[in-house]
Amino acid sequence: MTITRSNQFQAKASREESLHAFLQSVISDIETCPGCLSCKPLRSVDNPACLAIIEQGESIEAHQSAASAIPPEKLAEVAALFARPPAGIYYRT
Repeated sequence: MTITRSNQFQAKASREESLHAFLQSVISDIETCPGCLSCKPLRSVDNPACLAIIEQGESIEAHQSAASAIPPEKLAEVAALFARPPAGIYYRT
């Protein structure tokens, strides 16, 4: 079963560019993981503080494995950029 995951992020005021750069930097880490079919970063047209990553994968487990490929120190670093905790939803295709 192929899955799609929508991940939403809200940057703190004046941290939009930093969060965007971080998300861009982890795309290649995610795309090289087994089971990842695609990974695309998005940015809101109306509000540059709203960002998203849309991922397609072979399974929820493959997505979760790919998410763990991001080094913990990078995750700790990016936490300071969030206005609120990231949110995500899995979809079936």
